[in-house]
Amino acid sequence: MFKKLFGFLKKDEANDEVRVCKKCNEETKYSELFNNYMICPKCGTYARMSAKERLTVICDDNSFNELYSELKSTNHLGFPEYDEKLEKARKATGLEEAVVTGTCTIGGVKTALFVMDSAFMMASMGTIVGEKITRLFEKATQEKLPVVGFVTSGGARMQEGMLSLMQMAKVSGAVKRHSDAGELYIPVLTDPTTGGITASFGMLGDIIIAEPKALIGFAGARVIEQTTGQKLPAGFQRAEFLLEHGFVDAIVERKNLKATITNLLEIHK
Repeated sequence: MFKKLFGFLKKDEANDEVRVCKKCNEETKYSELFNNYMICPKCGTYARMSAKERLTVICDDNSFNELYSELKSTNHLGFPEYDEKLEKARKATGLEEAVVTGTCTIGGVKTALFVMDSAFMMASMGTIVGEKITRLFEKATQEKLPVVGFVTSGGARMQEGMLSLMQMAKVSGAVKRHSDAGELYIPVLTDPTTGGITASFGMLGDIIIAEPKALIGFAGARVIEQTTGQKLPAGFQRAEFLLEHGFVDAIVERKNLKATITNLLEIHK
């Protein structure tokens, strides 16, 4: 699996680096970790996956066709140091933005796919993130394609102010038109999914899947407690609590995600 999947990542075993688990502090070679779907083989803790890793695991071989990669964020509001932060994120991730959009086949079914990457400014939603996802839904509606989205985010991008918040309504409108056309949308909520993304397209799917123990919520727990004056139950923003209370439809382990999504796409097709 390592050699098969690494064709997209353009790495090789000779450059196999060591990663340290944030929970158990055990060291694991990247190849072993990646072969285990970025899950620590020692303690089972889920590491966050990059967009490229997600694409490699979920798409059929050589089927991904990236769209809208020419769109790039600019500093519309002249926010201090925003240009520098964008450039730093681009160099660190090899991406132009916090989301990668395109089409692929998953289990042989042609699908519109978007994958958010938390390493790019915590996958915050600026105008280009919203525009790319909106265009993808519009294309999927026109071509009668299902949409699968791997969602993660810290929320709206503060450097773009109100322009960022407007993306919530814009993307939600595109999701609604896609739904009205009778097409399927499956969001996969990963750690963390918070803020305006949760309040918009993150929770608008026909079938909402979450990864185990993923943090999913709107405002932070301390903010909610301070606002309401109430003590909140332990783990109330984790995937398991949300499943119990009907906010998500299923919690699926990473190793089973592709098979599960393939089955859902086949049923809808």
